[in-house]
Amino acid sequence: MLRKIILFTISGLVALITLALVYGSLRWAFVTEKMYASLEAKRFSPKNLRYNSKELIGLPPPVQRYFRAVLTEGQPIISAVTIKHTGTFNISPTDEQWKPFTSIQKVITSRKGFVWDGRIKIMPGLTAYVHDAYIAGEGILYASLFGLIPLAKSQGTTKMAKGELMRFLAEAAWYPTALLPTQGVCWHAVDNYSAKATLTDGQITVSLLFYFNQKGLIKSVRAEIRGRNVAGEMVPTPWEGQWWNYKLCNGIRIPTQGEAKWILSKNSKPYWRGHITKIKYEFAQ
Repeated sequence: MLRKIILFTISGLVALITLALVYGSLRWAFVTEKMYASLEAKRFSPKNLRYNSKELIGLPPPVQRYFRAVLTEGQPIISAVTIKHTGTFNISPTDEQWKPFTSIQKVITSRKGFVWDGRIKIMPGLTAYVHDAYIAGEGILYASLFGLIPLAKSQGTTKMAKGELMRFLAEAAWYPTALLPTQGVCWHAVDNYSAKATLTDGQITVSLLFYFNQKGLIKSVRAEIRGRNVAGEMVPTPWEGQWWNYKLCNGIRIPTQGEAKWILSKNSKPYWRGHITKIKYEFAQ
């Protein structure tokens, strides 16, 4: 009799946990779809429909070399892209605790915005759900266990918005027509292998320093000040993203691997390492 009671209790607990996990997953999917809808609601057609190399006239030499290396004359402007990633994420602000992740990222190039929907496997049976987004001028970061138990939330501040717009600009190596002057980016010469890019979206303006290799491709992107979340506060910190393993996709040369890191006083602190498993473009018509 006691054995039956124990088995019944265990079965009931398993059923409750399963229902909770299903509910959390469905709830997270619902929130994700709402974010996608908000992103799409602000979408409009790009200024130009096709790339014309004449707009490279007057740009810094390394920027001109970059566009000639990754784009082809007359190709359509990228209006949106969906990217699937896999890789590892360092969940510790001080130690090396790299955990596997998978993600789906949707990007709209006009109006600038993205939604990153990630899953980080903390340990077997324990998964963190993460939203990182920039929608209509607002930065959003939200993490929870199984979509149920809140872990972190940041939203609604100017620092947060700037940090997310910086991410959009740095990751434009995956959707390079968004870096063209006609798409809102202003380029300023620095030297033969670097240039400063400035982007404004609404009331938010950000600048990043782009470094190019001898093949003309972006090898890294740097921000001297970007908000780093430390115990719930945004601390200004130098940041750098690195890109490599370029491949052709729909006639566009893009990096398929990368790393993001914070530049601290004594060393660098990588926190994201990933590679593209699938990418799908939408083009202006």
